[in-house]
Amino acid sequence: MRRALLVGINHYDRNPLKGCIPDAKRMQEVIAKHENGDPNFDCKLIISNADKHNITVASLKSKIHDLFNHEAEVALFYFSGHGAATNLGSYLVTQDAEKFDEGVSLSEVITMANNSNVSEVIIILDCCHSGDVGNFSELSGRKAILREGVSILTASRDTQYAMERGGFGVFTTIIYEALQGGAADILGKVNVARMYNYVDIVLNSWRQRPVFKSHVSKMIPLRNCNPKIPLEILRKLPEYFDDKEGFQLSKDYIASSETQNGLNKIMMHLRAYHANGLLLPETGMTSLDECAENNKSCTLTKLGIYYRDLVVNQRI
Repeated sequence: MRRALLVGINHYDRNPLKGCIPDAKRMQEVIAKHENGDPNFDCKLIISNADKHNITVASLKSKIHDLFNHEAEVALFYFSGHGAATNLGSYLVTQDAEKFDEGVSLSEVITMANNSNVSEVIIILDCCHSGDVGNFSELSGRKAILREGVSILTASRDTQYAMERGGFGVFTTIIYEALQGGAADILGKVNVARMYNYVDIVLNSWRQRPVFKSHVSKMIPLRNCNPKIPLEILRKLPEYFDDKEGFQLSKDYIASSETQNGLNKIMMHLRAYHANGLLLPETGMTSLDECAENNKSCTLTKLGIYYRDLVVNQRI
């Protein structure tokens, strides 16, 4: 079972926001199902109400507690709203927040996650000062204590603000794109580490910097997208490359005739490998077609060898 709590708060008495509810709804859209339509996370969406304070300190703590204390393989907590930093720590700001009671403490969120029996916990925060999550003043500086199975991805460092653009949070927009396939590996798997790498690169020109903290022994996929290379083609790597890295080409592989004993089809497969970084043309050649014209070979990259070995070992 995979469960997700998605929270978006636009309606604050002071400094209302615009993008948090759309952000939470986008996250629900993208993680509720895998790209092929199979069910993924069982989502609970909680959004603020303009007429009353429906997301309070007590109610949000209760929902987070429920998320982390029910049987599940994976629990994901996403929050989009205001964040606050004081000399006592950082907080997820609720609608009833006031001075000296700013909201749900990030240290409490981590304590609940650490005490949870859920195998894998993913926390994604799109709010200002969210990078303080997991930090403990007793340890000094930016040191976090996370039990095995907990990962945290935040929009900004503990001293930074998280930005909105075009009616959405900048950070969540990039996360949404990553989950749609931007951060997928060759097999179409998106995990939190690949999401961080994707966000880190895209946010490079912005002032806010994402933070990633994790203590895991394996990276579980958060969403399955369509493989970049169909599995039936990927599984032919050992057939084409056997225990060697080179594959000899000739003009026959690019002949226009369809009666070339399947060589045209093999060339299509090689082009798919090349497009996804699994092989390279021989040194001095700029393309596979040029290799074929000149009777040259193509060679597996380190990534190609990795995926070939996965096939050989029946891992894919």
